[in-house]
Amino acid sequence: MRAYDQLRPYMEKAMAIKTALTLFEWDNETLAPDEAGELTASVIGVLSGEYLEAAAGKDVERLLAQCEEEDREDGSLAETERAVIREMREELQRVRDIPKEEYQEFARLTARSAAVWVKARREHDFGAFAPVLESIIRYQKRFAGYRAKEGEALYDVMLEDYEKGFTMENLDQFFGIIKAELVPFLRKIREEGRRIDDSFLAGDYPNDRQEKLARFLAEYVGFDFKRGVLAVSAHPFTTNLHNKDVRITTHYSRRVDSSLFSVIHEAGHGIYEMGIRNDLTLTPVGQGASMGMHESQSRFFENIIGRSRYFWIPIYEKLRGLFPDELGEIPLETFVDAVNKVQPGLIRTEADELTYSLHVLIRYEIEKLLIEEDMDVREIPRVWADKYEEYLGVRPEHSGEGELQDIHWSQGSFGYFPSYALGSAFGAQIYYHMREIMDFDGLLARGEVGAIREYLRENIHQYGRLKTSRQILRDMTGEDFDPAYYIRYLKEKYGKIYRVKN
Repeated sequence: MRAYDQLRPYMEKAMAIKTALTLFEWDNETLAPDEAGELTASVIGVLSGEYLEAAAGKDVERLLAQCEEEDREDGSLAETERAVIREMREELQRVRDIPKEEYQEFARLTARSAAVWVKARREHDFGAFAPVLESIIRYQKRFAGYRAKEGEALYDVMLEDYEKGFTMENLDQFFGIIKAELVPFLRKIREEGRRIDDSFLAGDYPNDRQEKLARFLAEYVGFDFKRGVLAVSAHPFTTNLHNKDVRITTHYSRRVDSSLFSVIHEAGHGIYEMGIRNDLTLTPVGQGASMGMHESQSRFFENIIGRSRYFWIPIYEKLRGLFPDELGEIPLETFVDAVNKVQPGLIRTEADELTYSLHVLIRYEIEKLLIEEDMDVREIPRVWADKYEEYLGVRPEHSGEGELQDIHWSQGSFGYFPSYALGSAFGAQIYYHMREIMDFDGLLARGEVGAIREYLRENIHQYGRLKTSRQILRDMTGEDFDPAYYIRYLKEKYGKIYRVKN
């Protein structure tokens, strides 16, 4: 029997446990009762230990080595099998040196920490969350230290988990361009641009009708409700068990555009997962190429498609029909201007497209301080507020609209945030390529979103992790990653909207 066939049961067990843990994560954020946390965390700890053994046991290491040796000798592995071996090897190297007890305790910690974060956020009390965050950071630095090569920075190890090939050196250059180009452009728009009224987007938008709109929009852009569900959570997110069980959430508020665009955003994530090939799903290759490429798709659907005037031409009357009192007298052009309004604010998930990456930049700089310079966790509120004032001209009044607004750190996701900005930049590069080969605006105006979605599925989604983000960009556009497209996109779009020269 081939070594790969002997390895398969270990892979299937690891994926089954990982799927169960994903289901617990979904449940914790959506339906789990308030008092479930402690006991559920114990279950998650046990399952995490089982996952560690399934993914990094001695038999797995031995069989991986045999698979690699057989492939060197006779090239017997198929492309998909070779990719599975690569991903399993990387996961083995990521976790094998972590003591089982530490791995389980960290899993229990992050399972409990979400509830601590929710309470601290609600009560604007960073001090209540700070000790938990300190523990999470200690674990993450220790885990990164277990696998860091000699001379490798711990934060670079963490970044690799989310976007292969992007180190602090790469990201410093990328964010340096964003800061140099967008901060003065934002200032110019605020000083010279016309005024845009978006007050009508806030008001009495009943939740039941927002839910109807959410389901309509998700389905309109291509989210398949036979293979997916939509729920409500404090922080919108997407998770998937496999390509036939993809779950997205949103929230409802007095700002109708808040839920509207979070649904399109999460549907973009979901469409990516649904588009992964059947032979890849439930394997280590059956997920998005990277978090950056995943964000490129969600933000592509949300912003490049969803905030386009052409997208709303076929469906704006549907929106006005749901909210006749609020939007019945609002022309399409006024609505489109409003949902593209630039207004520096405090909340990342509510940020306009132009200022969004400045929110990400702040988080990136703070993570570097925490991981590479051992900044005291209790300094976060002050540093956060100072950076918001410097880059965006606003300052939070409390922790709920400041450093406690995101769930990521409570989950231990250090190194994740840069993916949001990279994804926006990937999306802009993909957009300019697609404009050259198809009537992009015309397709949207005719309600043919499916043609755009299918091109993305054919060139990105179906491959899962067979390719890296940069390979996808090169194969799709003929170019390596180039952030100049992102700057061009933002300046062209917002220069036109605000009638300023860029």
